[in-house]
Amino acid sequence: MKKLLLLLIFISCSTTRDENTPKNKSLNYDDLIQLFTDWRNFENPPLLDGTPDYTKERFDNDQNKFIELRERLNSFYIDEWPINKQIDWYIVKAEMNGYDFNYRVLKPWERDPAFYQTIWMYQSDVPAHEGPTNHGVLEFWMYEIPLDKDSENRILKELKSITPFLDQAKKNLIGNAKELWDAGIQNFRDQIDNLIYIRRTLNLKEDNKINVEIDRAISSTKSFITWLEKESKNKTGPSGIGKENYTWYQKNVHLLPMTWEDEVRLLQRELDRAWSSLKLEEHKNRDLPELIPANTEKDFKNLTEEGVRRFITFIKDKGIMPFKENMEPALREHMGKYVPEDERNFFNIGLHLDPLPLYSHFVHWFDLAEIRDNPHESPIRRKALLYNIFDTKNEGYATGVEEMFMHAGLYNDSPRSKEIVWIMIAQRAARGLGSLYAHANEMTMQEAGGVHVKWTPRRWMNREPHLLQFEQHLYLRQPGYGTSYITGKYMLEKILAEYAEKEDKEDKEFTLKEFFKNFNDTGNIPVSLVRWEMLDKID
Repeated sequence: MKKLLLLLIFISCSTTRDENTPKNKSLNYDDLIQLFTDWRNFENPPLLDGTPDYTKERFDNDQNKFIELRERLNSFYIDEWPINKQIDWYIVKAEMNGYDFNYRVLKPWERDPAFYQTIWMYQSDVPAHEGPTNHGVLEFWMYEIPLDKDSENRILKELKSITPFLDQAKKNLIGNAKELWDAGIQNFRDQIDNLIYIRRTLNLKEDNKINVEIDRAISSTKSFITWLEKESKNKTGPSGIGKENYTWYQKNVHLLPMTWEDEVRLLQRELDRAWSSLKLEEHKNRDLPELIPANTEKDFKNLTEEGVRRFITFIKDKGIMPFKENMEPALREHMGKYVPEDERNFFNIGLHLDPLPLYSHFVHWFDLAEIRDNPHESPIRRKALLYNIFDTKNEGYATGVEEMFMHAGLYNDSPRSKEIVWIMIAQRAARGLGSLYAHANEMTMQEAGGVHVKWTPRRWMNREPHLLQFEQHLYLRQPGYGTSYITGKYMLEKILAEYAEKEDKEDKEFTLKEFFKNFNDTGNIPVSLVRWEMLDKID
Protein backbone atom coordinates (compact mmCIF):
# COMPACT_ATOMS: atom_id res chain seq x y z
CA MET A 1 0.00 0.00 0.00
CA LYS A 2 2.86 2.37 0.87
CA LYS A 3 4.55 1.72 -2.49
CA LEU A 4 1.25 2.37 -4.31
CA LEU A 5 0.77 5.66 -2.45
CA LEU A 6 4.30 6.80 -3.30
CA LEU A 7 3.74 5.89 -6.96
CA LEU A 8 0.50 7.88 -7.10
CA ILE A 9 2.23 10.88 -5.49
CA PHE A 10 5.05 10.64 -8.04
CA ILE A 11 2.63 10.48 -10.97
CA SER A 12 0.63 13.39 -9.57
CA CYS A 13 3.73 15.51 -9.04
CA SER A 14 5.24 14.75 -12.42
CA THR A 15 1.91 15.50 -14.15
CA THR A 16 1.62 18.82 -12.33
CA ARG A 17 5.18 19.72 -13.33
CA ASP A 18 4.38 18.94 -16.95
CA GLU A 19 1.23 21.06 -16.95
CA ASN A 20 3.00 23.98 -15.29
CA THR A 21 6.15 23.87 -17.41
CA PRO A 22 6.68 27.39 -18.81
CA LYS A 23 6.16 27.58 -22.59
CA ASN A 24 9.07 28.96 -24.56
CA LYS A 25 8.15 30.57 -27.91
CA SER A 26 11.80 30.82 -28.89
CA LEU A 27 12.02 27.02 -29.21
CA ASN A 28 11.59 25.98 -32.84
CA TYR A 29 11.27 22.81 -34.90
CA ASP A 30 15.05 22.32 -35.02
CA ASP A 31 15.02 22.28 -31.22
CA LEU A 32 12.40 19.53 -31.38
CA ILE A 33 14.63 17.48 -33.68
CA GLN A 34 17.49 17.87 -31.21
CA LEU A 35 15.22 16.82 -28.37
CA PHE A 36 14.09 13.81 -30.41
CA THR A 37 17.74 12.82 -30.92
CA ASP A 38 18.47 13.20 -27.20
CA TRP A 39 15.33 11.24 -26.34
CA ARG A 40 16.19 8.32 -28.64
CA ASN A 41 19.75 8.22 -27.27
CA PHE A 42 18.33 8.08 -23.76
CA GLU A 43 15.77 5.40 -24.64
CA ASN A 44 18.52 3.09 -25.93
CA PRO A 45 19.87 1.58 -22.69
CA PRO A 46 23.53 1.40 -21.67
CA LEU A 47 25.30 -1.96 -21.73
CA LEU A 48 25.87 -4.27 -18.81
CA ASP A 49 28.31 -7.11 -19.50
CA GLY A 50 27.92 -6.39 -23.21
CA THR A 51 24.10 -6.59 -23.14
CA PRO A 52 21.32 -3.99 -22.74
CA ASP A 53 20.84 -3.06 -19.08
CA TYR A 54 17.25 -3.59 -17.93
CA THR A 55 17.96 -3.75 -14.22
CA LYS A 56 15.63 -1.96 -11.83
CA GLU A 57 18.56 0.09 -10.55
CA ARG A 58 19.29 1.45 -14.02
CA PHE A 59 15.68 2.41 -14.64
CA ASP A 60 15.35 4.09 -11.26
CA ASN A 61 18.61 5.99 -11.73
CA ASP A 62 17.51 7.19 -15.16
CA GLN A 63 14.10 8.43 -14.04
CA ASN A 64 15.25 11.99 -13.32
CA LYS A 65 16.80 12.18 -16.80
CA PHE A 66 13.49 11.06 -18.27
CA ILE A 67 11.55 13.70 -16.33
CA GLU A 68 13.97 16.36 -17.61
CA LEU A 69 13.39 15.21 -21.21
CA ARG A 70 9.64 15.30 -20.72
CA GLU A 71 9.80 18.78 -19.23
CA ARG A 72 11.85 19.93 -22.21
CA LEU A 73 9.15 18.56 -24.50
CA ASN A 74 6.38 20.31 -22.58
CA SER A 75 8.22 23.63 -22.69
CA PHE A 76 7.55 23.94 -26.45
CA TYR A 77 4.88 26.38 -27.60
CA ILE A 78 3.64 24.72 -30.80
CA ASP A 79 0.20 26.27 -31.40
CA GLU A 80 1.50 28.46 -34.23
CA TRP A 81 3.52 25.73 -35.94
CA PRO A 82 2.31 24.12 -39.19
CA ILE A 83 0.15 21.09 -38.42
CA ASN A 84 2.66 18.57 -39.76
CA LYS A 85 5.29 19.89 -37.33
CA GLN A 86 2.82 19.92 -34.45
CA ILE A 87 2.14 16.27 -35.25
CA ASP A 88 5.84 15.48 -34.88
CA TRP A 89 5.71 16.98 -31.38
CA TYR A 90 2.79 14.66 -30.53
CA ILE A 91 4.74 11.67 -31.85
CA VAL A 92 7.60 12.40 -29.44
CA LYS A 93 5.09 12.84 -26.63
CA ALA A 94 3.47 9.49 -27.46
CA GLU A 95 6.85 7.76 -27.36
CA MET A 96 7.68 9.30 -23.99
CA ASN A 97 4.27 8.21 -22.70
CA GLY A 98 5.14 4.70 -23.91
CA TYR A 99 8.35 4.70 -21.92
CA ASP A 100 6.48 6.00 -18.87
CA PHE A 101 3.82 3.29 -19.20
CA ASN A 102 6.41 0.56 -19.55
CA TYR A 103 8.22 1.87 -16.47
CA ARG A 104 5.06 2.02 -14.38
CA VAL A 105 2.82 -0.79 -15.65
CA LEU A 106 3.88 -3.09 -18.48
CA LYS A 107 7.46 -3.74 -17.27
CA PRO A 108 8.27 -6.38 -19.89
CA TRP A 109 11.78 -6.82 -18.45
CA GLU A 110 10.16 -7.93 -15.16
CA ARG A 111 6.93 -9.63 -16.28
CA ASP A 112 7.59 -11.07 -19.73
CA PRO A 113 10.26 -13.74 -20.31
CA ALA A 114 9.81 -13.50 -24.11
CA PHE A 115 11.28 -10.01 -23.89
CA TYR A 116 14.70 -11.67 -23.58
CA GLN A 117 14.47 -13.54 -26.88
CA THR A 118 17.55 -12.59 -28.89
CA ILE A 119 17.33 -14.48 -32.20
CA TRP A 120 15.01 -13.18 -34.93
CA MET A 121 14.90 -15.16 -38.16
CA TYR A 122 12.50 -13.04 -40.17
CA GLN A 123 11.72 -9.45 -41.06
CA SER A 124 8.50 -8.14 -39.59
CA ASP A 125 5.93 -6.93 -42.11
CA VAL A 126 5.55 -3.71 -40.09
CA PRO A 127 8.28 -1.12 -39.36
CA ALA A 128 9.53 -2.89 -36.20
CA HIS A 129 9.07 -6.26 -34.53
CA GLU A 130 5.61 -6.76 -33.05
CA GLY A 131 5.47 -6.62 -29.29
CA PRO A 132 8.02 -5.53 -26.66
CA THR A 133 11.48 -6.27 -28.08
CA ASN A 134 14.83 -5.77 -26.40
CA HIS A 135 17.52 -3.52 -27.88
CA GLY A 136 20.08 -6.29 -28.46
CA VAL A 137 18.43 -8.64 -30.96
CA LEU A 138 20.31 -10.69 -33.57
CA GLU A 139 18.51 -10.18 -36.91
CA PHE A 140 19.70 -13.26 -38.79
CA TRP A 141 17.52 -12.46 -41.82
CA MET A 142 19.69 -9.39 -42.43
CA TYR A 143 22.89 -11.37 -42.93
CA GLU A 144 24.10 -12.37 -46.38
CA ILE A 145 25.51 -15.89 -46.59
CA PRO A 146 28.42 -16.57 -46.82
CA LEU A 147 29.41 -14.04 -44.20
CA ASP A 148 32.07 -11.47 -44.96
CA LYS A 149 34.64 -10.54 -42.30
CA ASP A 150 32.63 -7.63 -40.87
CA SER A 151 29.51 -9.81 -40.65
CA GLU A 152 31.47 -12.56 -38.91
CA ASN A 153 32.67 -10.12 -36.27
CA ARG A 154 29.20 -8.67 -35.80
CA ILE A 155 27.36 -11.98 -35.45
CA LEU A 156 30.07 -13.27 -33.11
CA LYS A 157 29.58 -10.24 -30.86
CA GLU A 158 25.80 -10.71 -30.90
CA LEU A 159 26.05 -14.41 -30.11
CA LYS A 160 28.40 -13.69 -27.19
CA SER A 161 25.75 -11.47 -25.63
CA ILE A 162 23.15 -14.24 -25.26
CA THR A 163 24.55 -15.96 -22.18
CA PRO A 164 25.10 -12.82 -20.03
CA PHE A 165 21.73 -11.48 -21.20
CA LEU A 166 19.91 -14.60 -19.96
CA ASP A 167 21.88 -14.40 -16.70
CA GLN A 168 20.61 -10.84 -16.30
CA ALA A 169 17.08 -12.00 -17.13
CA LYS A 170 17.09 -14.42 -14.19
CA LYS A 171 17.65 -11.47 -11.87
CA ASN A 172 15.27 -9.03 -13.57
CA LEU A 173 12.26 -11.34 -14.02
CA ILE A 174 10.55 -10.85 -10.67
CA GLY A 175 7.00 -10.41 -11.99
CA ASN A 176 4.07 -12.70 -11.30
CA ALA A 177 2.32 -12.78 -14.69
CA LYS A 178 1.59 -16.51 -14.90
CA GLU A 179 0.42 -16.78 -18.51
CA LEU A 180 3.12 -14.55 -19.92
CA TRP A 181 5.64 -16.64 -18.05
CA ASP A 182 4.37 -20.00 -19.29
CA ALA A 183 3.85 -18.90 -22.89
CA GLY A 184 7.30 -17.32 -23.03
CA ILE A 185 9.00 -20.70 -22.56
CA GLN A 186 8.14 -21.60 -26.17
CA ASN A 187 10.09 -18.59 -27.45
CA PHE A 188 13.27 -20.11 -26.07
CA ARG A 189 12.55 -23.57 -27.41
CA ASP A 190 12.26 -21.82 -30.77
CA GLN A 191 15.49 -19.97 -30.06
CA ILE A 192 17.33 -23.28 -29.67
CA ASP A 193 15.90 -24.52 -32.99
CA ASN A 194 16.94 -21.26 -34.63
CA LEU A 195 20.49 -21.45 -33.27
CA ILE A 196 20.80 -24.98 -34.65
CA TYR A 197 19.50 -23.73 -38.00
CA ILE A 198 22.01 -20.86 -38.02
CA ARG A 199 24.87 -23.28 -37.29
CA ARG A 200 23.80 -25.53 -40.14
CA THR A 201 23.22 -22.64 -42.55
CA LEU A 202 26.58 -20.97 -41.94
CA ASN A 203 28.31 -24.33 -42.45
CA LEU A 204 31.58 -23.23 -40.82
CA LYS A 205 34.42 -25.37 -39.58
CA GLU A 206 33.63 -27.19 -36.36
CA ASP A 207 36.13 -25.21 -34.29
CA ASN A 208 35.15 -21.80 -35.71
CA LYS A 209 34.58 -19.22 -32.97
CA ILE A 210 31.04 -18.65 -34.21
CA ASN A 211 30.17 -22.34 -33.74
CA VAL A 212 31.68 -22.24 -30.26
CA GLU A 213 29.44 -19.30 -29.35
CA ILE A 214 26.40 -20.94 -30.91
CA ASP A 215 26.97 -24.02 -28.76
CA ARG A 216 27.39 -21.80 -25.70
CA ALA A 217 24.19 -19.93 -26.54
CA ILE A 218 22.28 -23.20 -26.98
CA SER A 219 23.51 -24.41 -23.60
CA SER A 220 22.57 -21.18 -21.79
CA THR A 221 19.16 -21.10 -23.50
CA LYS A 222 18.48 -24.69 -22.35
CA SER A 223 19.49 -23.70 -18.82
CA PHE A 224 17.17 -20.69 -19.02
CA ILE A 225 14.24 -22.90 -20.07
CA THR A 226 14.89 -25.15 -17.08
CA TRP A 227 14.90 -22.11 -14.81
CA LEU A 228 11.66 -20.79 -16.34
CA GLU A 229 9.92 -24.13 -15.90
CA LYS A 230 11.03 -24.34 -12.27
CA GLU A 231 9.99 -20.77 -11.43
CA SER A 232 6.68 -21.18 -13.27
CA LYS A 233 5.33 -23.20 -10.34
CA ASN A 234 5.49 -20.08 -8.16
CA LYS A 235 3.69 -17.76 -10.61
CA THR A 236 0.04 -17.10 -9.81
CA GLY A 237 -0.80 -13.55 -10.94
CA PRO A 238 -2.80 -12.14 -13.87
CA SER A 239 -1.11 -11.15 -17.12
CA GLY A 240 -3.62 -8.60 -18.41
CA ILE A 241 -3.08 -4.95 -17.54
CA GLY A 242 -6.75 -4.21 -16.68
CA LYS A 243 -9.34 -2.00 -18.38
CA GLU A 244 -8.21 1.34 -16.94
CA ASN A 245 -4.56 0.82 -17.83
CA TYR A 246 -5.57 -0.44 -21.28
CA THR A 247 -7.64 2.68 -21.95
CA TRP A 248 -4.87 5.00 -20.71
CA TYR A 249 -2.33 3.22 -22.87
CA GLN A 250 -4.44 3.40 -26.02
CA LYS A 251 -5.31 7.07 -25.57
CA ASN A 252 -1.90 8.34 -24.47
CA VAL A 253 0.59 6.07 -26.25
CA HIS A 254 -1.11 4.78 -29.39
CA LEU A 255 -3.24 7.94 -29.52
CA LEU A 256 -6.40 6.00 -30.29
CA PRO A 257 -9.50 7.90 -29.11
CA MET A 258 -11.22 4.82 -27.69
CA THR A 259 -11.74 3.19 -24.32
CA TRP A 260 -11.58 -0.54 -23.64
CA GLU A 261 -15.38 -0.56 -23.78
CA ASP A 262 -15.41 1.31 -27.11
CA GLU A 263 -13.12 -1.30 -28.61
CA VAL A 264 -15.29 -4.17 -27.39
CA ARG A 265 -18.34 -2.60 -29.05
CA LEU A 266 -16.49 -1.90 -32.30
CA LEU A 267 -14.96 -5.37 -32.61
CA GLN A 268 -18.22 -7.09 -31.77
CA ARG A 269 -19.94 -4.98 -34.44
CA GLU A 270 -17.28 -5.87 -37.01
CA LEU A 271 -17.53 -9.55 -36.11
CA ASP A 272 -21.31 -9.52 -36.55
CA ARG A 273 -21.03 -7.56 -39.80
CA ALA A 274 -18.41 -9.90 -41.23
CA TRP A 275 -20.43 -13.02 -40.43
CA SER A 276 -23.68 -11.62 -41.81
CA SER A 277 -21.93 -10.29 -44.93
CA LEU A 278 -20.30 -13.68 -45.48
CA LYS A 279 -23.67 -15.43 -45.33
CA LEU A 280 -25.21 -12.95 -47.75
CA GLU A 281 -22.25 -13.36 -50.10
CA GLU A 282 -22.53 -17.13 -49.93
CA HIS A 283 -26.25 -16.86 -50.76
CA LYS A 284 -25.55 -14.62 -53.75
CA ASN A 285 -22.88 -17.04 -54.98
CA ARG A 286 -24.85 -20.22 -54.27
CA ASP A 287 -25.10 -21.18 -57.96
CA LEU A 288 -21.44 -20.51 -58.69
CA PRO A 289 -18.74 -23.19 -58.47
CA GLU A 290 -16.61 -23.25 -55.33
CA LEU A 291 -13.04 -22.01 -55.53
CA ILE A 292 -10.67 -24.90 -56.19
CA PRO A 293 -7.50 -24.83 -54.04
CA ALA A 294 -4.06 -25.23 -55.60
CA ASN A 295 -3.06 -28.71 -54.47
CA THR A 296 0.18 -29.09 -56.39
CA GLU A 297 3.30 -26.93 -56.45
CA LYS A 298 2.74 -26.24 -60.15
CA ASP A 299 -0.86 -25.12 -59.61
CA PHE A 300 0.22 -22.92 -56.69
CA LYS A 301 2.95 -21.29 -58.78
CA ASN A 302 0.46 -20.54 -61.53
CA LEU A 303 -2.12 -19.25 -59.03
CA THR A 304 0.27 -16.86 -57.27
CA GLU A 305 1.85 -15.65 -60.50
CA GLU A 306 -1.59 -14.82 -61.85
CA GLY A 307 -2.43 -13.26 -58.47
CA VAL A 308 0.53 -10.85 -58.68
CA ARG A 309 -0.46 -9.90 -62.22
CA ARG A 310 -4.11 -9.29 -61.26
CA PHE A 311 -3.18 -7.26 -58.20
CA ILE A 312 -0.57 -5.03 -59.82
CA THR A 313 -2.84 -4.45 -62.85
CA PHE A 314 -5.67 -3.46 -60.50
CA ILE A 315 -3.45 -0.95 -58.66
CA LYS A 316 -2.07 0.54 -61.89
CA ASP A 317 -5.10 0.57 -64.18
CA LYS A 318 -8.00 1.27 -61.81
CA GLY A 319 -6.66 4.48 -60.24
CA ILE A 320 -6.40 2.92 -56.78
CA MET A 321 -3.15 4.51 -55.63
CA PRO A 322 0.00 5.90 -57.23
CA PHE A 323 1.99 3.02 -58.69
CA LYS A 324 5.67 2.89 -57.79
CA GLU A 325 8.35 0.71 -59.32
CA ASN A 326 9.25 -0.83 -55.94
CA MET A 327 5.75 -2.27 -55.45
CA GLU A 328 5.85 -5.37 -57.64
CA PRO A 329 9.33 -6.49 -56.48
CA ALA A 330 8.21 -6.04 -52.86
CA LEU A 331 5.15 -8.22 -53.47
CA ARG A 332 7.09 -10.86 -55.41
CA GLU A 333 9.41 -11.39 -52.45
CA HIS A 334 6.39 -12.51 -50.41
CA MET A 335 4.23 -14.49 -52.82
CA GLY A 336 4.09 -17.42 -50.43
CA LYS A 337 5.17 -21.05 -50.65
CA TYR A 338 3.21 -24.15 -51.48
CA VAL A 339 1.95 -26.00 -48.40
CA PRO A 340 0.30 -29.46 -48.53
CA GLU A 341 -3.43 -29.30 -47.86
CA ASP A 342 -3.35 -31.01 -44.47
CA GLU A 343 -0.64 -28.62 -43.17
CA ARG A 344 -2.18 -25.27 -44.12
CA ASN A 345 -2.82 -22.71 -41.41
CA PHE A 346 -5.53 -20.04 -41.52
CA PHE A 347 -3.73 -17.72 -43.92
CA ASN A 348 -2.45 -20.52 -46.14
CA ILE A 349 -5.96 -21.89 -46.63
CA GLY A 350 -7.03 -18.62 -48.24
CA LEU A 351 -3.72 -18.19 -50.05
CA HIS A 352 -4.19 -21.51 -51.88
CA LEU A 353 -7.73 -20.54 -52.95
CA ASP A 354 -7.05 -16.98 -54.12
CA PRO A 355 -3.97 -15.05 -52.98
CA LEU A 356 -5.46 -11.59 -53.64
CA PRO A 357 -7.12 -11.08 -50.22
CA LEU A 358 -3.75 -11.72 -48.54
CA TYR A 359 -1.86 -9.77 -51.21
CA SER A 360 -4.12 -6.82 -50.42
CA HIS A 361 -2.92 -7.04 -46.82
CA PHE A 362 0.63 -7.11 -48.18
CA VAL A 363 0.53 -3.37 -48.81
CA HIS A 364 2.65 -3.79 -45.67
CA TRP A 365 5.58 -4.56 -47.95
CA PHE A 366 4.88 -1.45 -50.03
CA ASP A 367 5.21 0.53 -46.77
CA LEU A 368 8.57 -1.05 -45.97
CA ALA A 369 9.85 -0.54 -49.50
CA GLU A 370 9.05 3.17 -49.14
CA ILE A 371 10.85 3.38 -45.79
CA ARG A 372 13.89 1.93 -47.54
CA ASP A 373 13.69 3.78 -50.87
CA ASN A 374 11.96 7.06 -50.07
CA PRO A 375 12.44 7.91 -46.38
CA HIS A 376 10.08 10.51 -44.93
CA GLU A 377 11.39 14.07 -44.93
CA SER A 378 10.78 14.35 -41.18
CA PRO A 379 13.61 12.80 -39.12
CA ILE A 380 11.00 11.92 -36.50
CA ARG A 381 8.96 9.84 -38.97
CA ARG A 382 11.87 8.39 -40.92
CA LYS A 383 12.33 5.16 -38.98
CA ALA A 384 10.10 2.89 -36.93
CA LEU A 385 8.33 4.58 -34.04
CA LEU A 386 8.79 3.00 -30.63
CA TYR A 387 6.35 0.81 -28.71
CA ASN A 388 4.48 -0.31 -31.85
CA ILE A 389 2.57 2.98 -31.97
CA PHE A 390 2.42 2.58 -35.74
CA ASP A 391 0.03 -0.38 -35.35
CA THR A 392 -3.28 1.36 -36.13
CA LYS A 393 -1.74 2.88 -39.27
CA ASN A 394 0.07 -0.14 -40.66
CA GLU A 395 -2.18 -2.98 -39.52
CA GLY A 396 -5.37 -0.94 -39.85
CA TYR A 397 -4.45 0.17 -43.38
CA ALA A 398 -3.51 -3.37 -44.44
CA THR A 399 -6.76 -4.76 -43.05
CA GLY A 400 -8.89 -1.89 -44.29
CA VAL A 401 -7.80 -2.14 -47.91
CA GLU A 402 -8.77 -5.81 -48.03
CA GLU A 403 -12.41 -4.70 -47.92
CA MET A 404 -11.89 -1.39 -49.76
CA PHE A 405 -10.21 -3.07 -52.73
CA MET A 406 -13.07 -5.57 -52.81
CA HIS A 407 -15.64 -2.76 -52.99
CA ALA A 408 -13.50 -1.02 -55.61
CA GLY A 409 -13.84 -4.03 -57.93
CA LEU A 410 -10.86 -6.31 -57.30
CA TYR A 411 -13.05 -9.44 -57.39
CA ASN A 412 -15.51 -8.53 -60.13
CA ASP A 413 -14.21 -11.56 -62.04
CA SER A 414 -14.11 -13.84 -58.99
CA PRO A 415 -17.16 -13.33 -56.72
CA ARG A 416 -16.31 -16.30 -54.51
CA SER A 417 -13.08 -14.56 -53.46
CA LYS A 418 -15.17 -11.97 -51.61
CA GLU A 419 -16.06 -14.70 -49.13
CA ILE A 420 -12.38 -14.96 -48.13
CA VAL A 421 -12.31 -11.23 -47.37
CA TRP A 422 -15.23 -11.54 -44.92
CA ILE A 423 -13.64 -14.61 -43.30
CA MET A 424 -10.41 -12.68 -42.73
CA ILE A 425 -12.24 -9.71 -41.18
CA ALA A 426 -14.20 -12.03 -38.89
CA GLN A 427 -11.01 -13.77 -37.78
CA ARG A 428 -9.31 -10.51 -36.89
CA ALA A 429 -12.33 -9.22 -35.01
CA ALA A 430 -12.64 -12.49 -33.09
CA ARG A 431 -8.99 -12.66 -32.06
CA GLY A 432 -9.04 -8.98 -31.07
CA LEU A 433 -12.14 -9.51 -28.91
CA GLY A 434 -10.44 -12.38 -27.15
CA SER A 435 -7.37 -10.24 -26.48
CA LEU A 436 -9.53 -7.49 -24.95
CA TYR A 437 -11.08 -9.86 -22.44
CA ALA A 438 -7.65 -11.33 -21.66
CA HIS A 439 -6.29 -7.85 -20.87
CA ALA A 440 -9.31 -7.20 -18.66
CA ASN A 441 -8.40 -10.45 -16.85
CA GLU A 442 -11.91 -11.70 -17.58
CA MET A 443 -10.55 -14.56 -19.70
CA THR A 444 -7.44 -16.67 -19.69
CA MET A 445 -5.25 -16.67 -22.77
CA GLN A 446 -6.66 -20.09 -23.62
CA GLU A 447 -10.24 -18.83 -23.29
CA ALA A 448 -9.38 -15.82 -25.47
CA GLY A 449 -8.09 -18.30 -28.02
CA GLY A 450 -11.42 -20.09 -27.76
CA VAL A 451 -13.21 -16.92 -28.91
CA HIS A 452 -10.70 -16.70 -31.73
CA VAL A 453 -11.42 -20.27 -32.85
CA LYS A 454 -15.18 -20.31 -32.33
CA TRP A 455 -15.92 -17.15 -34.29
CA THR A 456 -13.60 -17.74 -37.24
CA PRO A 457 -15.89 -18.97 -40.06
CA ARG A 458 -15.58 -22.39 -41.72
CA ARG A 459 -13.48 -23.69 -38.83
CA TRP A 460 -10.35 -22.30 -40.49
CA MET A 461 -8.74 -21.80 -37.05
CA ASN A 462 -9.63 -25.24 -35.68
CA ARG A 463 -6.24 -26.84 -36.34
CA GLU A 464 -4.16 -23.83 -35.38
CA PRO A 465 -2.45 -24.52 -32.03
CA HIS A 466 0.83 -22.82 -32.99
CA LEU A 467 -0.61 -19.75 -34.74
CA LEU A 468 -3.28 -19.40 -32.05
CA GLN A 469 -0.70 -19.51 -29.26
CA PHE A 470 1.60 -17.10 -31.08
CA GLU A 471 -1.08 -14.49 -31.75
CA GLN A 472 -2.79 -14.49 -28.35
CA HIS A 473 0.61 -14.45 -26.61
CA LEU A 474 1.71 -11.47 -28.72
CA TYR A 475 -1.50 -9.54 -27.99
CA LEU A 476 -1.19 -10.17 -24.26
CA ARG A 477 2.40 -8.91 -24.41
CA GLN A 478 1.52 -5.82 -26.49
CA PRO A 479 -1.73 -4.13 -25.44
CA GLY A 480 -3.76 -2.84 -28.37
CA TYR A 481 -1.98 -4.79 -31.08
CA GLY A 482 -4.61 -7.50 -31.39
CA THR A 483 -7.34 -4.91 -31.88
CA SER A 484 -5.34 -2.53 -34.11
CA TYR A 485 -6.35 -4.38 -37.28
CA ILE A 486 -9.99 -3.45 -36.69
CA THR A 487 -9.62 -0.17 -34.80
CA GLY A 488 -7.18 1.09 -37.44
CA LYS A 489 -9.49 -0.13 -40.21
CA TYR A 490 -12.34 1.82 -38.63
CA MET A 491 -10.19 4.96 -38.41
CA LEU A 492 -9.14 4.55 -42.07
CA GLU A 493 -12.79 4.42 -43.08
CA LYS A 494 -13.53 7.44 -40.91
CA ILE A 495 -10.70 9.40 -42.51
CA LEU A 496 -11.90 8.48 -45.99
CA ALA A 497 -15.42 9.70 -45.17
CA GLU A 498 -14.23 12.98 -43.62
CA TYR A 499 -11.66 13.57 -46.35
CA ALA A 500 -14.28 13.01 -49.06
CA GLU A 501 -16.66 15.41 -47.27
CA LYS A 502 -13.88 18.01 -47.06
CA GLU A 503 -13.16 17.67 -50.79
CA ASP A 504 -16.85 18.00 -51.56
CA LYS A 505 -17.17 21.13 -49.42
CA GLU A 506 -14.21 22.67 -51.27
CA ASP A 507 -15.74 21.71 -54.68
CA LYS A 508 -12.88 19.31 -55.40
CA GLU A 509 -13.25 15.94 -57.06
CA PHE A 510 -12.56 13.02 -54.73
CA THR A 511 -10.29 10.34 -56.18
CA LEU A 512 -9.13 7.19 -54.45
CA LYS A 513 -5.68 7.59 -55.95
CA GLU A 514 -5.18 11.03 -54.40
CA PHE A 515 -6.65 9.84 -51.09
CA PHE A 516 -4.19 6.95 -50.74
CA LYS A 517 -1.31 9.14 -51.89
CA ASN A 518 -2.00 11.64 -49.11
CA PHE A 519 -2.67 8.86 -46.61
CA ASN A 520 0.64 7.12 -47.27
CA ASP A 521 2.65 10.33 -47.53
CA THR A 522 2.03 10.98 -43.82
CA GLY A 523 4.34 8.09 -42.91
CA ASN A 524 3.95 5.28 -40.39
CA ILE A 525 2.44 7.22 -37.52
CA PRO A 526 -0.62 6.72 -35.29
CA VAL A 527 -3.66 6.82 -37.53
CA SER A 528 -5.31 9.59 -35.48
CA LEU A 529 -2.35 11.83 -36.42
CA VAL A 530 -2.79 10.83 -40.06
CA ARG A 531 -6.32 12.14 -39.75
CA TRP A 532 -5.11 15.50 -38.42
CA GLU A 533 -2.69 15.91 -41.31
CA MET A 534 -5.12 14.87 -44.04
CA LEU A 535 -7.96 17.02 -42.73
CA ASP A 536 -5.54 19.87 -41.93
CA LYS A 537 -6.90 20.33 -38.43
CA ILE A 538 -6.17 19.26 -34.88
CA ASP A 539 -9.22 18.47 -32.80
